[in-house]
Amino acid sequence: MLAVLRFWFTKDLKYVKGKPCKPYNSALGEFFRCNWDVEDSSPPVLGNAPKVSATGEISTERRKVRVSYITEQTSHHPPVSAFWVDCPVKGISAYGFDQLSAKFTGTSVRVTPGAHNLGIFINLKHRDNEEYRLTHPAAQLAGMLRGSLSITVADTCYITCPKSRIKVILHYLEEGWLGKAQNRVHGVVFSYDPDNDNTTKIKDVPEKDVLARLEGCWQDKVHYTVKDMKEPQLLVDLNPLWPIPKIIPPENQQLTTESRHFWHDVTNAILNKQYGQATRLKQELEERQREKATARKDQGFEWQPRFFTQALMANGKPLLSEDGRMALKRLQEGNYHLEESVGMGT
Repeated sequence: MLAVLRFWFTKDLKYVKGKPCKPYNSALGEFFRCNWDVEDSSPPVLGNAPKVSATGEISTERRKVRVSYITEQTSHHPPVSAFWVDCPVKGISAYGFDQLSAKFTGTSVRVTPGAHNLGIFINLKHRDNEEYRLTHPAAQLAGMLRGSLSITVADTCYITCPKSRIKVILHYLEEGWLGKAQNRVHGVVFSYDPDNDNTTKIKDVPEKDVLARLEGCWQDKVHYTVKDMKEPQLLVDLNPLWPIPKIIPPENQQLTTESRHFWHDVTNAILNKQYGQATRLKQELEERQREKATARKDQGFEWQPRFFTQALMANGKPLLSEDGRMALKRLQEGNYHLEESVGMGT
């Protein structure tokens, strides 16, 4: 669970190190794929566990480990994307549906998970397929009036693993005033009963069930203290960490429905500060999507995702289609060849 928490505090590193910005409105069937080649060099959270592959046969110490990612816009109303992350060497996969809800609250925007966003699900194949569910806290996007955007979090989120019967409650504190600490987070790791899970506040966790406590700044350092341990131990230090560059298919191997190809002209216009041109191109793309939606409706054509089996899943866990499994396998191999989609999507 502590290793999962280390992932949790590093997954949004790009927002800690960079500035938030508004993404494009994804089109139905639009997809994105990439690899990350990551050096397996972080120290173990507890003990001296060897750095090996999921089978234990190959040492990954100081070696590059490939992580592959694919996401597809599976629904337009509501706007939802399915995603899948895979690291076969380590036997780790992560998946879920991405959907956000944004509301203006005076001078800021409150961003919360949408109804179909039930969190990130992580599967550890080499630990008897342990599955962890990580829910998202609400965030506040402030600084719109002064033109300097910043993200603050003041909410509670949860990480649960029914198989290990361990749960985490993380409480993000309100931004401080008058010199008080900002971006603070504290939490508790404890044993729980998955069939009778009704503990939602840190103060309600019985002391006898506590396994560890967490304290720190989610934009700086987070420490943990295992029960009966006197001194806090470092879980993660974000200061020396930077997002690893994505490895994407060459332009001549990107499909027309692939995000960077699909928005290429709009992006170039923005980078060249031709904002009027960018707006016109964006409107043309959006109008084309409306025309295709009308044509599908007139012909009684029901659009289906290509890389996932269904547009939405009630349990929040997408399933890869045959094309999705093939695309991820080829990504792992560095093979970007895919045939163009056939149908009436993007």
